Amino acid sequence: MDEPIVFFGAGPVAAESLELLARDFEIEAVITKPRAAHHRGDVPVLDAAGKLELPIVEVGSKKDVTTAVTSGRFKSRLGVLIDFGIIIEQSVIDTFPLGIVNSHFSLLPQWRGADPITFAILSGQDKTGVSLMLLVEAMDEGPLLAIGETDLPNDITTPELTQRLIGLSYALLQDVLPKYVAGTVSGRAQTDVARAVGYSSEPTYSRKLTKEDSILDWLKTAEQLEREIRAYAEWPKSRAIIGSHAVIITKAHAEAGAGAGEPGELWLHDKHLGVYTGSGVLMLERLKPAGKSEMSAQAFLNGYGKDLK
Repeated sequence: MDEPIVFFGAGPVAAESLELLARDFEIEAVITKPRAAHHRGDVPVLDAAGKLELPIVEVGSKKDVTTAVTSGRFKSRLGVLIDFGIIIEQSVIDTFPLGIVNSHFSLLPQWRGADPITFAILSGQDKTGVSLMLLVEAMDEGPLLAIGETDLPNDITTPELTQRLIGLSYALLQDVLPKYVAGTVSGRAQTDVARAVGYSSEPTYSRKLTKEDSILDWLKTAEQLEREIRAYAEWPKSRAIIGSHAVIITKAHAEAGAGAGEPGELWLHDKHLGVYTGSGVLMLERLKPAGKSEMSAQAFLNGYGKDLK
């Protein structure tokens, strides 16, 4: 595709996507968030754009974005937005004759909002994917240019699924952006696409996670808690008190037929460790005690088992 694009993105997903897109597309500029005050670690998009020697425009707010884009400094007819985290005003979208294409990591209208990958795992659905959407000011409601789906295995974690979807997003953008610029692909209403491919056309919404989401609630089912452990693997993680020890649980599985007990009560048998829940037992496989390295449940029992009797 001969057309240049302006790239909007700020998080780690945006950084990996930018590096991939730069192989195939001319990036006129990268619009991203600045380094936060007192932040000394990596800034993924700034680092990626610097390595690629791309022009960078730093913006910290919706107003900054509007000022930067509507000033007439860009020649691109098209923007691409991935993992940006700042609201885009209609005047910014209108600056680009072809609009802004947003790669959203769900099968819209499923999981509009801030964290679609996590909520796809939490819901227990068996498929997810990527939607290429023409950006509108309303949240994730724009017409779809394309969707790509992938199976969602019942043991996948958020980091693993994120990597899969980054690759799928790149493949879709490679294929669809040239067609869209050439006028052979156009947007369709999300509900029409969902009905055509057999998905629910009823929107669902994700939200930003908080630290409070990390606390495991033993009144929930073992199946739901196992999904949380996989969904929260990167952040905010899954925390509990086992005996008197604060731990992060990193891997577990649900068992329905392991006896009965009160939610939160430990299940101990033959060097296996579990916790009774609102329904079933959550069998712990790997965990990380506070201040220690991650270990197997058997290693935890060897070191801490005397405190659990």
